Amino acid sequence: MIKAMELLAKDERVIFLGQNISYPGSPIYETLESIPDNKKIEMPVAEEMQMGMSIGLSLEGYIPVSCYPRIDFLMRAMDQLVNHLDKIEEMSAGRFKPKVLIRTVVGATTPLYPGAQHCQDHTKLLEIGLPSVEVFKLEEAFTIVPTYEMCLKASHSSIIVEYAEKIRGG
Repeated sequence: MIKAMELLAKDERVIFLGQNISYPGSPIYETLESIPDNKKIEMPVAEEMQMGMSIGLSLEGYIPVSCYPRIDFLMRAMDQLVNHLDKIEEMSAGRFKPKVLIRTVVGATTPLYPGAQHCQDHTKLLEIGLPSVEVFKLEEAFTIVPTYEMCLKASHSSIIVEYAEKIRGG
């Protein structure tokens, strides 16, 4: 994951934003430690605002990597995802085409069960509800770098879902 984040950071248009990306305490932070601080925006717990900022940054030429530490928290941004990111190109007759890379995690249930609101898998909902945003499942470690590389080169937005128990061993 560190190699994938470093690959993304080499692109001058890429900027990372999210909770716990600048301060220790989460697995996402650990994968961004080597990324320069000027490429990171630490966000408060305000998921919908974070997605709105990500969309705005993309419309200004950046490629935001919007990090949500749990896919459950990404659900708080569904209005921005469904009614804005997924529809702006159509609503603007092709004039605007935002590109946001959304990084999120299906939380592990072991060694401790974190509660139902921290380990659900909403990927099917996202695949069905977002026809203009491609959803990728990272279930094997060897797929991480190629998937992020492909998403960086793509012309559309992507959601990259990590499975903590599968690629991190719990």
